[in-house]
Amino acid sequence: MPHINAAAALQICVLLSALPAQYFISRWYGTDSAQRIQITERLIIASWSSFTKSCLSRDAWADRLKLWLSKTRTCLNVGLLILHFRNWYYGEKKTKIGDSEAETHSYFAESTHVRSPKPEYIQFSVGQVIGHKRFGYSGVIVGWDVKAKAPEEWLQHKYPPAKQGLKDTPHYRILINKANGYGKSTAYVPEEEITIIMGVEVVHHPDMKAYFSGYDGSKYIMQPWLKKIYPHD
Repeated sequence: MPHINAAAALQICVLLSALPAQYFISRWYGTDSAQRIQITERLIIASWSSFTKSCLSRDAWADRLKLWLSKTRTCLNVGLLILHFRNWYYGEKKTKIGDSEAETHSYFAESTHVRSPKPEYIQFSVGQVIGHKRFGYSGVIVGWDVKAKAPEEWLQHKYPPAKQGLKDTPHYRILINKANGYGKSTAYVPEEEITIIMGVEVVHHPDMKAYFSGYDGSKYIMQPWLKKIYPHD
């Protein structure tokens, strides 16, 4: 089949339209003036009738309104579907983030769960000043758990197989005294590694005022929010 370029296609279209154009011209100019007026009137009347049916008819407008409402309803349904999906997705995401944060804050005696009643085997209390038996630093207790609550990786690193039993003993969160020059500022240690320091021991730490309001001569006085968590200490 031979290839037809754009110019050739245009020429063919002109030739094909020549016959109807010639017919229309012959009908128009082949009539007298009165006939041309009648033809013009009929064309105007036909155009007006077509216009009124398509633009001014109540049925036509009703059909257009139905079509528009149908499209609008479809758009609204799609919009609502997208909105529900976004709410579900971001709600699910926030829930997961919230659960993750809550789980993180439940580690290392940072949980706000009220420790009541206090088990009898918990020897020490929040606000008491302690010394670490092995590392020698002093500090103050700001929280405790009945047993170690920490990520499994941390526990495996902290306690080798020979010391796995320590995971089930009471653990304490300590603010380490900056005056000792110890590298860390906090610690999470089992009960057997610490001992109470008798007498006055001033603990220097930037978070002291967040946890305690003063010192009564034997231990630090808890802030009200901390006392609610440890009501028996």
